[in-house]
Amino acid sequence: MATWNIIEYGAWALSALFGVLMIADWIKTDSTNSEEVLTSSREGELEAMSEDRRG
Repeated sequence: MATWNIIEYGAWALSALFGVLMIADWIKTDSTNSEEVLTSSREGELEAMSEDRRG
């Protein structure tokens, strides 16, 4: 039973580590890019260009 407890605690530790890394990346991305860049969509621009050519 002790082995499973160690594996469980390891999984929780990895989960917490991944959560911290995700939050750190979120803060870094939010502080280095403007809101316009974060909400822009390159795919949307390409789709709009292809619709202009069809219509």
